[in-house]
Amino acid sequence: MEQNETNKDEQKQPVILVVDDNQQNLELLQAYLEDVDCETISASDGLEALEMVKKEMPDLILLDVMMPKMSGFEVCKRLKQDPQTTDIPIIMVTALTEFGDIERGIDSGTDDFLSKPVNKLELLTRIKTMLKLKHLTDKLERTLAYLNEIEKQAKLAKDE
Repeated sequence: MEQNETNKDEQKQPVILVVDDNQQNLELLQAYLEDVDCETISASDGLEALEMVKKEMPDLILLDVMMPKMSGFEVCKRLKQDPQTTDIPIIMVTALTEFGDIERGIDSGTDDFLSKPVNKLELLTRIKTMLKLKHLTDKLERTLAYLNEIEKQAKLAKDE
């Protein structure tokens, strides 16, 4: 891995996918995200969200729970079971407050919860924390891949 490639990855603006079937909620979350240095993309249901993830590979997903076609629980479960998307942090944004709903979200693999109506400061704080964690995880994975490559080359040189 070259140093330029690493710097390019570190300077890339994070992409946040906002998923909500309610247009007003979608617009509100996107307006709140204007205070974060990021690119936002959106989806209005679970199936569209899965398509957007495949196409864009966002750095973070804000996911409504109650949606038509496919619930946020199912979207989260599918993303967390896929090795290519399992490390994307997901924050479920929900009006559901029953313990069983929270338990179901945890079982589906969500990384965090926010209750509606969303508090802007809480939202931005959690997003910044999740993006920092994602950035560090990605950096660690790149470093481990680089070290693995060095070990392979050293082993090949030793065997020659």
